[in-house]
Amino acid sequence: MPKFFIKTYGCQMNERDSEQVAHSLMARGYERAAHEIEADVVLLNTCSVRDMADQKALGKMGMLGRLAKERPHVVFGFLGCMAQAGGESLLKNLPHVDLVVGTQKFHRVADYVDELVAKKATHSAGTSDPGYSRIDDPRFSIVDVGEEVGSQSTIRDQELLPRQARAFVSVMQGCNMHCTFCIVPQTRGAERSRSINEIVREVRDLVARGVKEVTLLGQIVNLYGRHELPKIDKKSPFVQLLEAVHAIDGLERLRFTSPHPIGFRDDLIDAISRLPKLAEHVHLPLQSGSNKILKAMHRAYTAEKYVDLVERIRQARDGTAITTDIIVGFPGETEDDHKQTRNLVEQIQFDNAFVFRYSPRRGTPAAEMPEQIDERVKEERNHDLLRIVNESARRAGERLIGRDVEVLCEGLSKTNPARLMGRTRTNKIIVFQGDGKVIGELVNVRIEQANGFSLYGTPVLKGRATF
Repeated sequence: MPKFFIKTYGCQMNERDSEQVAHSLMARGYERAAHEIEADVVLLNTCSVRDMADQKALGKMGMLGRLAKERPHVVFGFLGCMAQAGGESLLKNLPHVDLVVGTQKFHRVADYVDELVAKKATHSAGTSDPGYSRIDDPRFSIVDVGEEVGSQSTIRDQELLPRQARAFVSVMQGCNMHCTFCIVPQTRGAERSRSINEIVREVRDLVARGVKEVTLLGQIVNLYGRHELPKIDKKSPFVQLLEAVHAIDGLERLRFTSPHPIGFRDDLIDAISRLPKLAEHVHLPLQSGSNKILKAMHRAYTAEKYVDLVERIRQARDGTAITTDIIVGFPGETEDDHKQTRNLVEQIQFDNAFVFRYSPRRGTPAAEMPEQIDERVKEERNHDLLRIVNESARRAGERLIGRDVEVLCEGLSKTNPARLMGRTRTNKIIVFQGDGKVIGELVNVRIEQANGFSLYGTPVLKGRATF
C-alpha cells in the first residue's frame, strides 16, 4: 500500500485539518509513514500568519527536492493557508511540487493524490528512461485554491490513536474581523459555521470512542453561527452550542479556542459560571495594551474593556487560568505603547502568553503602514515581555504545590518516557509517575514541584481534585 507523510505548521486548526486529510487517505488504503523518506506522498500543511512559518515550509519543501530526484514517483504537495495565498506561484521555484490545495478543499486532497499517484505510475511504466524525473512536467501539477460552498461541513472525520483522550472539533471556518495585521480572512475566507446537530454528532462519536475532552475550534470561535443561526432565549448560537455539547453523556471536559474579546457577552460569561464541564481556562488574545495600537490593529476594544472582561471571567469561575497572545513591534508602536502593554501584562498576571514579533504579511493594511519597527527593537520588546510572562507563569505553577489536581493523562512524557504526562483543567502540563493503564483516564495528582511551565507530582487514590 502507498504510504503518506503529513507535516503540519501553525495552529490547532491546521492540526485538525491534517487529521481530516489523514483520515481520508487511510480510508482509501494509504498507510501513515513515520518519516518522509518512507512515504510515497509527502504533504506540508502550511501556515501564513507569520513570515517565519512561510519560510519554514518553503525551506522544508526545498530540501525535499533532493528526495524528488531520487524517488520520482513520490507526490509532493502544499496544503492550507500558504497554499491558498500562493496558489500556482508556489510551483515556479519548486518544480517538484505536484499539488497545491487551499483551505476550502481539504476534503478533495485524497482524490487529487489518487490521481497523481496513478499518473506517475502510468508514466513510469511507459518511459524508457529509468532515471526520469517529472520535474518541469506540467502534467503532474494540480492546483485548487478556489472557494467552495459548504466546505465548513467537510472537516468532520478523524482518526484516533489508541486511548486518545483529547480531540479537536472544527465548528466553523473563516473570519470576518479583518484585523489589520492578519492574513487569515484572505486565506480562510469569510465566516461559515457548521450546524449544532452536526457538531454534536461528531462529539458524541468521539466520546463513544473514548475521548473525554473536546476543544471546539474556530478562527473567532465565540462568534460561531452569528450569520446562520438565531438567538434563542437571549443566548447566542455559540452558547447554544456549548450547552448542546455539554449535555453529551461521557464528555468530561469542554474547551474552546480561539475567541475574541468582543464575543464575550453576558450569556457567555453566564455559561462559564454554570457549565461545570467547561474547563477553567480561557485563552483571551490581547495583542496590545495600548489603545492607540489596538485601534490601529482594528481590534474593536480598549485595554480598559479587556481588563474588565478578565475580571468578569475570573469572578464567573474561581481559579480560571487566563492565557493570551501579544504582538510586539506593530507599526507605530512607541516605547510608551510598549510600556502600556508591559504594565497591563504585569497587572493581569497571565498564566501563560504567546508573545510574537510583528511580521508584515503581504496584502494586509499593516504591511503598508508607516513607522515599521526595527527588528532589533522587536526582539528587545519580545524578550522584555517574555520575562514578565515567565515570572507570572512560574508563580501560577508554584501556587499549586501541595494541592491535588485533576489530570487527564495523555500518554508518556516527551522528555522522560519513564513518566506520564497530562493536563489539568487549567491546561497546565503535569508530569508524574504512574501505571500506563491510566493513559486516557482522569487521575488525581498531588503537585510536589514546579519547574518552568511543567509541574511534577504523584498520583493520589482518594479525594476529588477540581483544578
